[in-house]
Amino acid sequence: MTGAAWVAERDQQVPDDLARLLATVPEWFGRTEANAEYIEAARTKETWTVRDTDGQVIGATLVDRHFPWAAEIHMTVVERSAHGTGVGTAMLTAIERDAVPRGVRLLEVKTLGASDPDEGYARTRHFYEKCGFLALEETNLWGDETPCLIMVKSLGESGVAPH
Repeated sequence: MTGAAWVAERDQQVPDDLARLLATVPEWFGRTEANAEYIEAARTKETWTVRDTDGQVIGATLVDRHFPWAAEIHMTVVERSAHGTGVGTAMLTAIERDAVPRGVRLLEVKTLGASDPDEGYARTRHFYEKCGFLALEETNLWGDETPCLIMVKSLGESGVAPH
């Protein structure tokens, strides 16, 4: 399938599928303790998935809603065999289409900052940039050894945050 054919939908929580997907891309998700936290988060967070023609989850995104006007991509993972086919883009597009009518005006994502030379995360940052996200700040939120890049995307009207 190509990106035009993928359908992303809000789904039930899929922690077992998420665990399987994380294992396919250890260069991004190779920390056991972090993966355990993602799998636990997959039990409660808003979940979006793309499924293949057999119904198997091949991409999953977890979303946080911090304020009515802001949402955060908590994490996204795509099965290695589906990289570059539009699965991630389909999920982000569906999340945005759902968020805008609900009043969400800012979408945020955190990823490894550019001061870390990791090539995989350079691809991750490029993906988010291609989807319209802008780098806002690189910080030591995750500790001095793991630079956190906060990226944002405007989804709606500019102006002052709602009261």
